[in-house]
Amino acid sequence: MKNQSAARQRSPFAKAMLAFVGIALFLGFMALGTWQVQRRAWKLDLIERVEQRVHSAPVALPEPGQWPQINAASHEYLPVKAQGRWLDKQSVLAKALTEAGAGFWLMTPLQLADGTQVLVNRGFTPEKLRGQWLKQIAEADPSAETVTVIGLMRMSEPGGGFLRKNDPANNQWYSRDVAAIAQAQGLSRAAPYFIDQGVPASNPAHTQAQAGADSEVLRPGMTVIRFPNSHLVYALTWYGLAIMVLGAAWLVRRHDKAAARS
Repeated sequence: MKNQSAARQRSPFAKAMLAFVGIALFLGFMALGTWQVQRRAWKLDLIERVEQRVHSAPVALPEPGQWPQINAASHEYLPVKAQGRWLDKQSVLAKALTEAGAGFWLMTPLQLADGTQVLVNRGFTPEKLRGQWLKQIAEADPSAETVTVIGLMRMSEPGGGFLRKNDPANNQWYSRDVAAIAQAQGLSRAAPYFIDQGVPASNPAHTQAQAGADSEVLRPGMTVIRFPNSHLVYALTWYGLAIMVLGAAWLVRRHDKAAARS
């Protein structure tokens, strides 16, 4: 009987390994739960910030002297209005995946009266039209027409997309990296942000912002301003798993005590 109970008892090494794994799992699940709580707070702040901004009337672009103070917390999704002329020949196509499918964002610099430029995301174009756009960009003539652009201010997306780096040398863009695009296209005084042309339907400037839009060729106003918020569910899931680890540790401890008494 004693031999059987001894066989049921774990060795010190096995106990140490179980304790190590249990502690690691508990701390890992707690860390993930806490991270989701922090993500929830960030998401709620983002939703509130966007809701407060996107419905307001467009304002003038910040002056170049204000550029160092521009950041996501104070400026992103702010409706803005700009006037200038298109630098069509310096446009690029940035990879996009939207509710309308895979395709590209047409990013065109707008030359402003003060000599600065601002990149404008003029809208989404389907993947099948890439060749047509590249040809049109290559053959574009300088424009003297002054246009008005109304849209939402967005922050630069440096580097590239998921597992894909931007390749300026081959004109391959997987993100809207303002600094890299400006350098590749010879824009010496480009603003550090870009504009998503178009504003939500609830904005008083919506009709003017959408004027002349052709959804079959170029679709502006596709900025995502509704953000899913499931972080509380994720946090409770991770914390629940941490509690389960504690329960499992209690059961293992109970089993070991019973084995020792047998």
